[in-house]
Amino acid sequence: MPLVPPPRPAAQPAADIPPTSVLNANQPEWSVGELAGALKRTLEDAFGHVRLRGEISGYRGQHGSGHAYFSLKDGQARIDAVVWKGVFGRLRQRPQEGLEVVATGRITTFAGKSSYQIVVESLEPAGLGAWMALLEERKKQLAAEGLFAPEHKRAIPYLPRVVGVVTSPTGAVIRDILHRLEDRFPRPVLVWPVRVQGDGAAEEVAAAIRGFNALPAGGRIPRPDVLIVARGGGSIEDLWAFNEECVVRAAFESAIPLISAVGHETDTTLIDHVSDRRAPTPTGAAEMAVPVRADLIATVADLAARGRGAVGRRIDRDRSDLRALARALPGADALLAAKRQRLDLAEARLAPALAAGASRHRARLQLLLDRMARRSPDVALANARARLARIDHRPLHAVSNDLQRKGEALVQLGRRLVVARDASLERARALQARRTDRLLALSDRLVQAGARTVERRRDRLQGLAGLLGSLSYRAVLERGYVLVRDAAGLPVRRAADAAAASRLGLQFADGIVAAVPDGTPAPPQAAKPARRGGSPASAPQGKRAGAAATRQGSLFDA
Repeated sequence: MPLVPPPRPAAQPAADIPPTSVLNANQPEWSVGELAGALKRTLEDAFGHVRLRGEISGYRGQHGSGHAYFSLKDGQARIDAVVWKGVFGRLRQRPQEGLEVVATGRITTFAGKSSYQIVVESLEPAGLGAWMALLEERKKQLAAEGLFAPEHKRAIPYLPRVVGVVTSPTGAVIRDILHRLEDRFPRPVLVWPVRVQGDGAAEEVAAAIRGFNALPAGGRIPRPDVLIVARGGGSIEDLWAFNEECVVRAAFESAIPLISAVGHETDTTLIDHVSDRRAPTPTGAAEMAVPVRADLIATVADLAARGRGAVGRRIDRDRSDLRALARALPGADALLAAKRQRLDLAEARLAPALAAGASRHRARLQLLLDRMARRSPDVALANARARLARIDHRPLHAVSNDLQRKGEALVQLGRRLVVARDASLERARALQARRTDRLLALSDRLVQAGARTVERRRDRLQGLAGLLGSLSYRAVLERGYVLVRDAAGLPVRRAADAAAASRLGLQFADGIVAAVPDGTPAPPQAAKPARRGGSPASAPQGKRAGAAATRQGSLFDA
């Protein structure tokens, strides 16, 4: 499209201008902005929507604003590319350094750098080789994180109560799964409808897996015991939603065992590596999910028959063993014969043993009677009474003598205590007298020291008072000087400051007088000596404004 300049009024050349200048004056003038705008419109009209194939270069991730910037290049040239923040989240394929892609967008210019660029609206790998390279790279990355490790695989329940299916509700896959489940073992089926290819399909599949896992156990909607993620066959582009990272991570995080049935047996996606079981087809996934009901019934019946036969054989064997044991068991007479014989022998030995025992006890009793006769209690009691009679008055005399000795010792101890008390009192009186004398001496010294200290402080105070009187600004005021203050009470040191003030206060030695300056500073004059014995002749005599302050300080103390 030809560049159309804006209309400009043609200047008429003067007669004296050379021909070259006339030609230059007839050409239209462009501003830089106008030329940039015209180029932008021309380029956008000519290349409004293009598909561009090239290798991504210089990609460093999203900018802080959310936009992404990179370049597309081939062996001959390169072009800048930009993906706006709102489009980046919807891209089916995110940019990666060195990836060959087909970018769809519009060509425009960037006047700030005098360059052109493509605004990318969609991005997809260029060709099957790029798809496979991207798949292998993502597979290595997820395998390095441990998502495909065998120890994370779980066993599929033998007979699930509810089967959850994540697939398209309109395709043949869901009909094949339902038909196969009906043939093998009818079970309740929950279908989470999703798109299985195209933009947003990966996010819907991941959301469906997480949604089934979020169902509470025992809730209104039953939680499935096994999940089937299924899709029919197709090209790698059609199955790419099941290679997305969000789907793989959702399958890895699923707490419900998961069977992947994506594509045919030759089709392999990343969800097949992370799932607990991989089925070659959706029909095969249904066969893995539930057993054959007829086979299960036949197996249960066979096991029941085998169990009944085993129980019958065990009963017959136990009955035969019981008969054999009963035949080997001896009779009651044979078991009791030995006991009876031992009882008869014990009865025959009992009478002689009782007679011998009674004879031994009789002899021992007789021995005790003889010893008691030799040592009669009456004789022992009589001996004790005789000893008591012999010591009748001896305890009384012993007690009397002991009391007398202790009384004498107590009298002597009392005398010693009186002497010690008198000595202690005498020492205490002497110590008190010494302390009293010392206290009186210290009191006299304290009075004298206090009097001397007061005298020294009085002399020092008088000296300081004299010094204060000689240095105080009030003494200067007494000699006829005046302290000028402004309305805020601050000293005024310059005539210009006094002329600029609204109100002034003139402090004399006997009071303060208010004054209003006329605004014109007086010319400097030589200082005149103050009259002896009074105020200067120029000091105004006015009404006293207040009493003189009693605090002493500097002349310019604010």
